[in-house]
Amino acid sequence: MRLRILGTAAGGGVPQWNCACPGCAGARTNPGWRRSHASLAVEDHIVNATPDIAEHIEACEWLRPIPAASPSASGPVSADAQDPADSPISGPVSGPGRTRVMRVILTDAELDHTLGLPRLREADELEIVATATVREALTRGLRLQEVLSPYADLRWRDLPQDGSVSLTGGVRVQAVPVSDKRPRYAAAEASASGWVVALRFTDPVTGGTCLYAPAFGVWSAALEEAMAEADCVIVDGTFWDDEEPRRTGISSRTATEMGHLPIEATAERLARLPGRCLYTHLNNTNPLVDPDAPQHKRLAELGVEVAADGMVIEL
Repeated sequence: MRLRILGTAAGGGVPQWNCACPGCAGARTNPGWRRSHASLAVEDHIVNATPDIAEHIEACEWLRPIPAASPSASGPVSADAQDPADSPISGPVSGPGRTRVMRVILTDAELDHTLGLPRLREADELEIVATATVREALTRGLRLQEVLSPYADLRWRDLPQDGSVSLTGGVRVQAVPVSDKRPRYAAAEASASGWVVALRFTDPVTGGTCLYAPAFGVWSAALEEAMAEADCVIVDGTFWDDEEPRRTGISSRTATEMGHLPIEATAERLARLPGRCLYTHLNNTNPLVDPDAPQHKRLAELGVEVAADGMVIEL
């Protein structure tokens, strides 16, 4: 099972367009500090369609469109060229070709994780795997079906809270409910479960498993069990400590009240897990944005990593 960490930042990215905090200021002068919105490629599926989705596709070699072999003014296509069938969005620039299908799995209905869907409107078919609650929020609250249907064939696949879904290539994904935190545009929606889930991916051939949980505010028994069974755990690292949002002035609430357990509350727990553990979804105020921050050393001593944009993991 191939994984590529497409992005590792919380909402707004690093730098955030309207912010001059130390993290954003540093990212404007040090390219190594920059982070795009948190997302993950699992084979030919993209987890969460962020505003950076087009750039994420370009950065991932196995997601880029590949032209079908055809004569050209520059000569025949090399025999070593990659087969267009290897790309989920392959096809020639013109003429008959394969249907361009984009496959997206959603952990929630937040804008940061769904605004990229309209950028995929050029696809012939857009397959979205999501819980029934998330689908309802997007189709009723954001009118996604109504807006995108004239451009692409939208196909929804239910992500059950008590089972798994088979993806292309045989990989299976299972939802692990973690929160009922709703996006602001859906604040008036009737109470329902399935608003925020972690995703457990399993490769039946290799047996490799990965748990992806970019946002959670409670360390539940179900989440801990899924983490303990995973070979790789990629989890919420939005804030370093609970007071960070209030201290930096971005919110009147604590990190936990915003739906994100801080790293100080989870790092030692992760260190006790048997699998490889990485943090993602870093906010621009998080000191870990600075590669030289002492907090990196503290995590390294625990054997916990900070994910980087572009990192590839094989399981």
